[in-house]
Amino acid sequence: MKNIGVILLAAGQGTRMKSSVPKVLHPLAGKPLFLHALGVAKQLKPSAIAVVIGHEAGAVRDAYRGEDVAWVTQEQQLGTGHAVLCAKPILGDFCGDVVILSGDVPLIQECTLAAMVQTHREHNAAVTLMTAVLDMPTGYGRIVRDASGDMTGIVEEKDATAAQRQIQEVNAGVYVTTPQFLFGALQEVRNDNRQGEYYLPDVAAIGLRDGKKIATFRVDDPGEMMGINTREELARMEKTLQERINRKWMDAGVTLKDPQTTYIEEAVSIGKDTVIGPNSHLRGRTVVGERCEIDGSAYITDAEIGDGVHLRFSVVLTSCRIDRGAIIGPFAHLRPGTALGPNVHIGNFVETKEAHLGEGTKANHLTYLGDVTIGRDSNIGAGTITCNYDGFKKYRTKIGDRVQVGSDTTLVAPISLGDDVYVATATTVRHDIPAGALVFNERQERTREGWTQEKRKKMKGTNK
Repeated sequence: MKNIGVILLAAGQGTRMKSSVPKVLHPLAGKPLFLHALGVAKQLKPSAIAVVIGHEAGAVRDAYRGEDVAWVTQEQQLGTGHAVLCAKPILGDFCGDVVILSGDVPLIQECTLAAMVQTHREHNAAVTLMTAVLDMPTGYGRIVRDASGDMTGIVEEKDATAAQRQIQEVNAGVYVTTPQFLFGALQEVRNDNRQGEYYLPDVAAIGLRDGKKIATFRVDDPGEMMGINTREELARMEKTLQERINRKWMDAGVTLKDPQTTYIEEAVSIGKDTVIGPNSHLRGRTVVGERCEIDGSAYITDAEIGDGVHLRFSVVLTSCRIDRGAIIGPFAHLRPGTALGPNVHIGNFVETKEAHLGEGTKANHLTYLGDVTIGRDSNIGAGTITCNYDGFKKYRTKIGDRVQVGSDTTLVAPISLGDDVYVATATTVRHDIPAGALVFNERQERTREGWTQEKRKKMKGTNK
């Protein structure tokens, strides 16, 4: 929208969270709380955004690396009115309308804010307040109206009479205003209340006193304006937001076998006709292709998964890339830096780290592949280990195309195995092996006939 500025309030500690972490940094659907409101504000394409920070200001600033906001520090937390006044150096001379949001209101939507701005402009108002009707309005400031329905003021719950606390229409804490009126009115706000704070809603009373137009915008879904003040409210909001996210993906053609136990963070992307089983977590910037199968109990973070990949039961994937048609699991662990080519098979109890596997290569059982590059169509037998660490440095193993590695093999890096190498079972390889070679360790097999009978006879004798 044209000529829009935003002030986002993120300075409070959130004492009711009982946490050393600022309230706005508590994670919700995979990102700090205040980034939800900031993301919606940016959808308005504002000319300027001022984020007011205070408690643990450095940590809040570090949570957002963008350069498109102005950080404003509220040295002392003296109330919402004082917090907004701190943004005057940024928006005091702004030519347009200013939207004021709280950092703990994550479900607000861009279309709602846009409609509110439109209402504000249609009424040529000095300030427009968002309101909502709640069955249980505890904790919110009440909207006081006269017999004709015109708003006559806002009273905070701490200062409300018993009769006023029965009012169900509340101040949602979202405002649209003109900077000239806003910062002029804030200069007149006083802190003669029970909290000794400068309340932002008092600007409405000043506008009414001066005969200014004060408009209200009632939000259709009260859930959009619900804030978070306690851990219980954070948990409820997590559930609400997760239901919204899951519904979006089901509407887009993704099957969730049990939406109640499927957790998908906001930045995740999923292709159509993918099926996701119960107890699955998709986190960070994970991208899942089309027609994938995720059996269940998967924990996936920042992974890139191609089309037609099958993740069998109980896999853990972190910062890895899986090409089309691969089969992973069950009980596999793909650590950061893993890159799997098309149709690779990684089986049960296999762990990879900085492992690059070519098309069609398989490691199906009980194997550790760390700091390794493997070509196409190779097979890694059960119990194989790449010994990549000597206590000081990490070293890489290179394995060519069509290599057959027998079970219980130890590959001591740095080492290179050429194409078409065969590694015999239970071999320790310490040197580079040329293409087409067989590598094995000489071991003499011995047999002692009758040994078991003699051993049992001896042991019985010692038990007398």
